[in-house]
Amino acid sequence: MRAGRNGRRLRTAAAALALGLGLLAAGCGGSGSGGDGTVTLRYSWWGDASRAKLINKTVALFEKKHPGITVKTDFLEYEDFWKKFATQSAGGGAPDVFQNSAAFLREYGAKNVLLDLTPQVKARHLGTDGFRAGLEKAGEVDGKLLAVPVGGNTFALIYNVAEFEKAGVAPEKGWTWDQYHAAVEKISKAGGIKGAAANAGVMYLYDLVLRQQDKAFYTADGELGFTRDDLRTWWNDNYADVEDGTLVPQKKADQVAPKSALAAGLAASEFSWDNFIVRWSAETDAELALAPLPTTDGKRTGQYISSLMLSGYARTQHPEEVAQFIDFMVHDPQVGKIMGYNRGVLATERQAAAHEPEGPDELVAEYERQIADLVEPMTPQPAGTSVTEAAFLRIWGDVAHGTTSVAEGVDQFFSEAEQALRS
Repeated sequence: MRAGRNGRRLRTAAAALALGLGLLAAGCGGSGSGGDGTVTLRYSWWGDASRAKLINKTVALFEKKHPGITVKTDFLEYEDFWKKFATQSAGGGAPDVFQNSAAFLREYGAKNVLLDLTPQVKARHLGTDGFRAGLEKAGEVDGKLLAVPVGGNTFALIYNVAEFEKAGVAPEKGWTWDQYHAAVEKISKAGGIKGAAANAGVMYLYDLVLRQQDKAFYTADGELGFTRDDLRTWWNDNYADVEDGTLVPQKKADQVAPKSALAAGLAASEFSWDNFIVRWSAETDAELALAPLPTTDGKRTGQYISSLMLSGYARTQHPEEVAQFIDFMVHDPQVGKIMGYNRGVLATERQAAAHEPEGPDELVAEYERQIADLVEPMTPQPAGTSVTEAAFLRIWGDVAHGTTSVAEGVDQFFSEAEQALRS
């Protein structure tokens, strides 16, 4: 079976990377307190300038309500954020508070990088009540509270409505990969825009494809849950579609990064987290919509709810203030109004009730209501996931560029992944 092969194209330009390196050099050394007793926290996240604008508004609101705490902020796109964070945490200079996800909890928890927030909950500096759909447990690992969700989201097909209408396809529950591929090929053959981007290196997408086959990217024991033959089939099928012009060439996708191929008008569809429609809708004039993943059997998508979270640094000098900051960001209704669904459907009932979704936010809310019966439990992601995810994306990029064969890429990935998961 050939399955979808799209996702995020989250690489920054050289100028952005240079800026990130500058921030790294300036940011090392931890937080501190001013001579007047003011506490300074450092807060970092991944995302684009639109997310930064919203987050900085929430930080200003926090500082207004907590005049004894100053918050310094910085951000990068996803891949560069984690490269920077790996260097910071290894050198003892990670930010006091930072955006996190399930992929990194066990890895950085095992390295004692993440602050256990449990004592702060007991001290009533951080509340864990009022979360939606059991999300209050999303950041727990081995009895420790290592993160608190700010939003919950799931994967989706984000697509150009006009292009799919011209192809005569209405993406909906129960549609199959064959139907999806027929639409992609029809759009591409019409000339101009391609039906989809070539993003077969997105770990989360491949995980869902595997789950539809009763497998998963990782087993419950923290090992790879698929074989070399499985990956050869996945990458061979996707590379063949790049070669025959069905998918966006990797070189063109790289040229528009960090924009997605969909937002840049190169592709008519892309698989990603549902909340990305908020960002991408702001980057294109085309009408975008959300649809469930195509299926193998007409029923199972393999989808699950994941979370963007906030974590504290284990070596912060100000654990109480970190907890107060996180509490404010996940519970304050005004923060919910400001952020909307930029990081997914708001995690707490208070914030969700304060925000009236409209436009792309309304699409996300309606989509998650529609696919609620498709959602399954998420497979825990083991320590080493960050290395494995980066290797999967990087090596597929080499394959898509034609600088590495599929066979060589598969062997290289398994070698790097197995080493990462053993260490």
